[in-house]
Amino acid sequence: MKGLVRNHACRIAAGALVLLIALPAVIQAQDLAVVGGTVHTVSGDVLESATVLIRDGRIVAVGDVEVPEGTPVLDATDRIVTPGLFDATTSIGLVEVGMVSSSVDSRVQGEAVEAAFDVVDGLNPRSVLIPVNRAEGVTTVLSAPTGGLIAGQAAVIELAGASVAEMLVRPRAAMMASFSPGAAGGARGAVSLRLREVLDDASFWRDHRDAFDAGRSRQLSLSRLDLEALGPVLDGGMPLIVSVHRASDIEAVLRLAEEYGLDLVLSGASEAWMVADRIADAGVPVILKPLTNNPGGFDRLGARFENAALLHEAGVEVIIGSFSSHNARWILLEAGNAVRFGLPWAEALRATTLAPARALGVDDLYGSIEPGKVGSLVVWTGDPFELSTHAESVVIRGEVTSADHRQQQLLRRYRELDGVPPAFRETGD
Repeated sequence: MKGLVRNHACRIAAGALVLLIALPAVIQAQDLAVVGGTVHTVSGDVLESATVLIRDGRIVAVGDVEVPEGTPVLDATDRIVTPGLFDATTSIGLVEVGMVSSSVDSRVQGEAVEAAFDVVDGLNPRSVLIPVNRAEGVTTVLSAPTGGLIAGQAAVIELAGASVAEMLVRPRAAMMASFSPGAAGGARGAVSLRLREVLDDASFWRDHRDAFDAGRSRQLSLSRLDLEALGPVLDGGMPLIVSVHRASDIEAVLRLAEEYGLDLVLSGASEAWMVADRIADAGVPVILKPLTNNPGGFDRLGARFENAALLHEAGVEVIIGSFSSHNARWILLEAGNAVRFGLPWAEALRATTLAPARALGVDDLYGSIEPGKVGSLVVWTGDPFELSTHAESVVIRGEVTSADHRQQQLLRRYRELDGVPPAFRETGD
């Protein structure tokens, strides 16, 4: 049976099988060999009938590999194996029900600039959104704050672990910002002005910190904590992810990034194809939602399905995101439609694995299947971008995760009609 964990001799004791079925969340076996699949490494060749050997949660060998005696084996024969999907556009772990404020920890009400806001302390490793998205191949995400001109600091997390410490990959992985008229003053010029003021003040504070602490400097527009949080952004050690759509706004953000030497990532970018050459020259990656093709506002009149393909042709690093937390799993649908409208298949896979990892500075550990990387991968029943395909096995740090989640539990609960009057069963009334 596909997806069944077995020992090297391809036999499993009855007692061990009972234990395997009983485990509710994760099989505690960080040594694993995924055998016989077509392995899309992303960083190199596609390997037929290959083995991925994982030891202590890390990939140690890929290809024609001898499996050590006693190593658990996951049979991937006639299956496709890819790195786990990486979504850089979610707030997973920070939100449960969007309309219930007490369950939303992704935004701070009040000031337009909340640079010091760090999402880590609000992460919920028991969020019901984690297993439902993980079951469809999403293994790593950027969990990000939302709202305002500068929303705060996002964290890279894995969708596994019983505690924040276990799931946290990189805290303060990116600063989130928005370039839109509503973010400051109601005019684009005001947004640009406010961003420059913020960056100028943070730069001044960095260079005159002692004078500021002693009360011997000019008054600054931000709190000390916000000024300090922006330091890594100015130093180029933390990417600034800016949500922006209109072509002219994208050019304004590019000018700002060049002026201050920022490590910029564009997000949304519905009209990015109009200024693709300018983005490529700046070496700035772009996070897209490929299914955006309608004018959702006056800043998106030029939205089109071919956005990803045109950016790729111009030499831009394309990243595909779901722009959803409840349905981050729809990243597959986004990527499949990007392929439908001209993005090469291999680039779509890169855009959902290695490209986001590289933009967030964790590509030394994530995004591809090669020795030294974390053993997070997915065994698919077919082409992962086809609607008929599903994730048969999802592996995180060498552990085969459970495919069970709340939606399946509800389905089982209400499909069982014990105690329901027979007349109701027959008529459905």
